[in-house]
Amino acid sequence: MANVDDKDASLFPVAIPDSSGHLELGMLHRPLFPGTRPEETACHPTSREVDLDHESIWISYCPPALNGAEPERLDRFTSHHRLATPVSPWERLKIGAGTPPILSRHGWLIVYHGVSEVTGASGDGHHLCYSAGVMVLSQQHPRVIRYRSVDPLLTPVLPQERDGTVANVVFPTGIDRRDDLGTPDRLDVYYGMADSRIGVARLDLPEQMPAEAVADAPGAKV
Repeated sequence: MANVDDKDASLFPVAIPDSSGHLELGMLHRPLFPGTRPEETACHPTSREVDLDHESIWISYCPPALNGAEPERLDRFTSHHRLATPVSPWERLKIGAGTPPILSRHGWLIVYHGVSEVTGASGDGHHLCYSAGVMVLSQQHPRVIRYRSVDPLLTPVLPQERDGTVANVVFPTGIDRRDDLGTPDRLDVYYGMADSRIGVARLDLPEQMPAEAVADAPGAKV
């Protein structure tokens, strides 16, 4: 998106179908539209209406290189779609991508982060809290969310997660499927702990996805 700051970008490891079914390079990211940072939205009431076009995880597509194409056009993501918005209390302020998408038996799996606010131990105003959940996207149609955590799977509870450079942060960034151990359904998730350490958590994929409703469906396009 031109002239918009961006964060939390991660690429799909292979070409994926776009909205028209063509194979393209896919990227998950979070545009930082003005006025949508957690520090700016934390003071809004809990019941505020979420801005669906902002504060969200987006999926964007880049066409593959073609013979004779202009080199400066090969790295442009020209199709952008809102993928998921904040809906649960633990992600009320903002959500963003985390681990790179990894193909599982259920579809493309990511461990993403959500931001909420908590009251300090001494009641001294608003503090941000970063937690992590799981989202599964359809392998055939990656814009379709097949599963999404209603509650966070990982929250800052350890001292190393609650105290550090930035307090109350677990921030997933890396994922490793343990094929080397003969356990392809075991995933090691690496995450930032209070922006000062690196931790690892174990995630075991179930045979069946929990029967939870999809929190929201694909929406805005630019």
